Amino acid sequence: MLTFTLTSEAFADGETIPDRHTCDGEDVSPPLAWEGAPAETETFAIVVHDPDAPRGDWVHWVLYDVPGHASQLPDGIEDEASLENLGCAIQGKNDFGRLGWGGPCPPPGRPHRYVFEISALDDRLELESGASREEVERAMEGHVLARAELTGTFGR
Repeated sequence: MLTFTLTSEAFADGETIPDRHTCDGEDVSPPLAWEGAPAETETFAIVVHDPDAPRGDWVHWVLYDVPGHASQLPDGIEDEASLENLGCAIQGKNDFGRLGWGGPCPPPGRPHRYVFEISALDDRLELESGASREEVERAMEGHVLARAELTGTFGR
């Protein structure tokens, strides 16, 4: 049996996320790659959040309906509602109030953890663009085949 794993060529699990992917740099999404998803996977959903944020768990990215045949995302995904180049994957709204990636931007102090979660699903979520993390997680109920995560850190 394969183990479902999520990695990034930009940083290793538990390591620092490069400035390029934060508000101190270009603020572009990092490249991601995964393997070991169940054969019956129809789509993937990705949520990135900061459990150490001062105002509670802060959502940095919501992406769903990524086609089940995909195994990676390139660096710098556009902040568009629907991503034609990714098989019409759909972007949700982050806690910055916009679609797409919103990179780490913690207040000065101790580094924060940024948890990248990917879920292999047995169906499309069929949500409109701009869905919240909560809406995506509700729609995923009963459809999750496997989950994997990758955690990066960033501090200022």
